[in-house]
Amino acid sequence: MSAHCQLAGSKPGFGNKVSHSHRRTSRRFDPNVQRKRYWLPGEGRYVRLTLSTRAIRTVDSIGVEAAVARIRARGGEV
Repeated sequence: MSAHCQLAGSKPGFGNKVSHSHRRTSRRFDPNVQRKRYWLPGEGRYVRLTLSTRAIRTVDSIGVEAAVARIRARGGEV
């Protein structure tokens, strides 16, 4: 699964691991991304969205129809 949120657009960040001896090696900070299935009443079908946990809370507050409209406005496919 790609670590990319369809609604919020959050992607992995990159940085360094720093050991006890202070050596640095590359690492990536992945967002907490979940796959969640929602019923889309306007289309009479389920949609499976890849969302960060923050975006799941956004969908709970604005509704799935508005969230799918935002995703489509960004050029995303649902």
